[in-house]
Amino acid sequence: MKMKDKCLPCLVNQVIKVADITKAKNREQILHEVFAYLSKVDFNKTNPEISGETFRILKKHLKNKDPYLEVRNYYNNLLMKLSKIYEEKIIASEDSFYQAMKYAVIGNIIDFNPIHNSTMEEIMDFINQADGLGFQINDMNQLKQEIKNAQSILYLGDNCGEICFDKIFIKEIKKYNPDVNVYFGVRGEPVINDSIETDAYAVGMDEYASIVSNGDGSLGTVLERTSEAFQSIFEQADVIIAKGQANYECLSECEKVGIYFLLMTKCEVIADDIGVPVKSLICMKNKEKK
Repeated sequence: MKMKDKCLPCLVNQVIKVADITKAKNREQILHEVFAYLSKVDFNKTNPEISGETFRILKKHLKNKDPYLEVRNYYNNLLMKLSKIYEEKIIASEDSFYQAMKYAVIGNIIDFNPIHNSTMEEIMDFINQADGLGFQINDMNQLKQEIKNAQSILYLGDNCGEICFDKIFIKEIKKYNPDVNVYFGVRGEPVINDSIETDAYAVGMDEYASIVSNGDGSLGTVLERTSEAFQSIFEQADVIIAKGQANYECLSECEKVGIYFLLMTKCEVIADDIGVPVKSLICMKNKEKK
C-alpha cells in the first residue's frame, strides 16, 4: 500500500509529539529537516518506511536512541500483570483460539500515533469490551487450517504492551499445532512504540517463539530493507501472521501466499483501503495475485 497524502498530518504530529515528550530545545531545526525530507518524499514508498526515516531524523537531533523507552516499558509491565486475567477469560470461553485471537487484535489499540492515540482509560475500556466485539472480516477458519498443516509460522509483532496478547495467542497456536516452529518478528531498532528484541524477551515471548529482529528501523516490515536472515525466514514460513496497520501497509501488495493480517482499523486511510469502517477488527488473508 503506497503512501497517501492523508498520512502526512500523522507524520508531522508524531514529530511534534516526540519533541514535546523529550522537551527538545532545537524544535525548529528538527522540523526544518523533517519538512525538507518530506518535500522530496517518494509517494511510491509506504508510509511506514517514510515514518521510519522521520523518526531517524528525530533520534539524530535529540541524541536519543529510544525516546519511547519508558512508555514501552510501562505498557509491557502493565499488560504482563493483567495477562493472567485475560488468559483465564480465554480458557473459560467456548472457543479459546478465537478469543485469544480477538484479544490479540483488540490489543492493537495500544498506539502512540497522535492522530489515533488513546488514553490508558480508553485502552482498558476497549479491551474490557471484548465480549461485545466481533470481526468485520474473519478468515480464522482458513487460518486455523493452515496453522494445523504448517511447519513454520512467522508472527510479525507490532506495538509494546500488545505483544503480551500476542504471546497468549501464540500459546494457543502451539496448543493447536504443538510441532510448529514459531518465529516472532520485531523491529531492528527503536521506532516509536514498536516492539524490539528487548520488549519481546521482557514479556517472555521466547517461551513460545524464537525471537528474530528484522534488522530495520522502519515501522512495519519493509521487506527490501530487512536483513537477509529475516528475509530467509519470511520466504520459508508456511504462514505469516502480520499484526497491525503498519504491517498491512507494508505487505498488502506482497505476492507471497499465506499472509494473514490481524489488525484494528484505526484510521480512514486503512479502513477505506480494506473496505470496512474505522475501528473494525480484521482477520484477513491476503489476496492471491494473478
